[in-house]
Amino acid sequence: MSRLIIDAHLDLAMNAIEWNRDLAMPLEHIRLKEMNINDKPDRGNGTVCLPELRKGKVGFVVATQLARVNPFNSALTGWNSPAQAWAMTQAQLAWYREMEKQGEMVQIVDKKGLDAHVKLWNDVMIADETKPVGFLLSLEGADSLVTPDYLYEAYGNGLRALGLSHFGPGRYADGTKTAGRIHPNGLELLKIMDELHMILDVTHLTDEGFEQAMEGYMGPIWASHHNVRKIVPNQRQLDDVQIRQLVERDAVIGGMLDCWAMDIRFIDTVSDPWQLDIRLEMLIDHWDHICQIAGNSLHIGIGSDLDGIFGTEQSPWDMNSIADLQKFDYLLSNKGYTEQDIDNIFHGNWLRFLRKALR
Repeated sequence: MSRLIIDAHLDLAMNAIEWNRDLAMPLEHIRLKEMNINDKPDRGNGTVCLPELRKGKVGFVVATQLARVNPFNSALTGWNSPAQAWAMTQAQLAWYREMEKQGEMVQIVDKKGLDAHVKLWNDVMIADETKPVGFLLSLEGADSLVTPDYLYEAYGNGLRALGLSHFGPGRYADGTKTAGRIHPNGLELLKIMDELHMILDVTHLTDEGFEQAMEGYMGPIWASHHNVRKIVPNQRQLDDVQIRQLVERDAVIGGMLDCWAMDIRFIDTVSDPWQLDIRLEMLIDHWDHICQIAGNSLHIGIGSDLDGIFGTEQSPWDMNSIADLQKFDYLLSNKGYTEQDIDNIFHGNWLRFLRKALR
């Protein structure tokens, strides 16, 4: 019998609205519709849709809104104004609302709703393919908040987690591949987050920003999709000191399945996962490292980032769709993880965290 899985990072609405993917369709239909489209490298290679989530018993996800602002003369993609970025996040929110109307998804905003949803997914008398996929709304990068006060409206719409930065320079904090700090307006945003008791996602912060966040934010903190710098030595991954700090805060770290975050040899749009033999079980090396630091399995989980601007061309070769996350049951058991450890990783650690963090 499959275990319930919680995936703490999926860019569902971005794929639906910007990629124009109907995620209610079967995966093979989505791939067929994209066969002759070449605007993005992952066309025809998607791994995530609502039927596949149900097939893999991924009954609850942390689903993002994402719209970055493009700095002047930057090579990065993004919107040219905060107002445009905000409008895009509202389009993404409208898609989640429509999925709720159609019975495909259900938003979770508090502990009561979370417990009711988990009870539904644990009910073996109801077929998984009929159950809505639960989602907690997270904002990946705060660029789209026109001013910090916009967070009140976003919270009213159900936003419960927020990461200050994404890639490159950000409006509230600098992100991956930079070395800047959290900006003054970012510190103001943290104060509002603390007032609302929101979850701070430290993913994509610079090392300096990470330290500021750990010292200055007293609310709940997680790392939704992060791997280990000891294995993949670049700034995007967590170093051992950061891992210890997160463990001390009772955080959970979600392991991600983007090949470049799993194996240092992988180069985006150049390397091939099959040729480098990048397999699902390689993520367990990252989990092992965190467990050795923590002394237990209470601080790791899944934050796959699947279809986060990549598809099968940049995923482990033994994974065709997100439903294959269930393969970790055998892979972890084969590595000596206990039944309790596997339950912790699949859903238990995220549930413990959320029951404590949500009002």
